[in-house]
Amino acid sequence: MLTYFLLYGLFGAFAGILAGLLGIGGGLIIVPILTFMFNLQNFPQEHIMHLALGTSLASIIFTSCSSAYSHHKHGAVNWDIVKKISLGIIIGTYCGSYLASKIPAHVLQIIFSCFIFYVSSQMFFGKKNLGTKEMPKTFGLSITGLIIGSISSLVGIGGGTLSVPFMLWHSVEMRKAIATSAAIGIPIAVSGCIGYLINGFSATNLPQYAYGYIYVPALIGLVLCSMLTAPIGAHFTHTLPVAKIKKFFACLLIIVGIRMLYSALY
Repeated sequence: MLTYFLLYGLFGAFAGILAGLLGIGGGLIIVPILTFMFNLQNFPQEHIMHLALGTSLASIIFTSCSSAYSHHKHGAVNWDIVKKISLGIIIGTYCGSYLASKIPAHVLQIIFSCFIFYVSSQMFFGKKNLGTKEMPKTFGLSITGLIIGSISSLVGIGGGTLSVPFMLWHSVEMRKAIATSAAIGIPIAVSGCIGYLINGFSATNLPQYAYGYIYVPALIGLVLCSMLTAPIGAHFTHTLPVAKIKKFFACLLIIVGIRMLYSALY
């Protein structure tokens, strides 16, 4: 167990550096890491993807709170958007976690693989141009939150890859969009974590130290180390060729997506 815990810490440190360096959500890195580690530990195949998604969302609670607090100190979070979108986020994320608990693991792998292909294409080719549309009112933001929350819980992410482009399209400046997205990640992670926790209680043959679909040793190792190394990654953004690294990482993501898709299909 100690060896696996140290590996979780090592991978968590790596995920933290990449998240800080490339500005991508932790779930996009953590879910593939967890599926690899859970396979290494011979966890039941029918639970591996559910455990990866639930544990990823649980870890994002800590990283989102830390990131949102940092952005808040700089006055960059638009709390009005956060308040108006949160109800839809909470409902959508919980419903998404309930749906995920009923979906076979190989189908969840296919969904996550397709999401990886989308994100990697955005990283490689996408241009984040500022839009001109007005931000929707409370009802429109609630519906948007419902969609973002549902997708986020199905793929175990904090929603930044969805909420940032949405805000940019609606005339929110990049720095504030990223900061507000970090705050939006809190209700996504909390609601998703609760959903995977509750919906996993009825599952049988879960590994030891798993509470619902949350695997505690992985959560502790990932959180402790990723929170330590994320600031290091952020510092490297000022010294390394981030644009080239992002394209290289996008290629790696595609390889991970293909491998996961192949595993799900064959």
